[in-house]
Amino acid sequence: MGCLGNLLWFLFGGFWQGLGWGIAGVLWSITIIGIPIGRQCFKFASLAFFPFGKEVQYGGGAGSAILNVFWLLISGIPLAIAAAINGILLCCTIIGIPFGMQCFKMAKLALFPFGARVI
Repeated sequence: MGCLGNLLWFLFGGFWQGLGWGIAGVLWSITIIGIPIGRQCFKFASLAFFPFGKEVQYGGGAGSAILNVFWLLISGIPLAIAAAINGILLCCTIIGIPFGMQCFKMAKLALFPFGARVI
């Protein structure tokens, strides 16, 4: 299911979500200070392209919390809204529910990406 799910996901929503994370990574990486945030965006862009078979573990400390606040104010809210809308649209059909659940996973990750690890 993982390979087929990833292929269908990429065609029906994953490309656009991964592209959004990639654009955010490029914009953050333009400045020297934003390079660590941009690297995190690129890591999660690969997750957005092919999420099936991967899990996200949340953790982190004070540094992650501070970066999450900056991220949330500048880039997190638009990415989370886009993923949530995509998830709602996909959950309108029975077949789209697993894909919608992946969208909701990406929406949560878009709100708090720092301190999260992809397994």
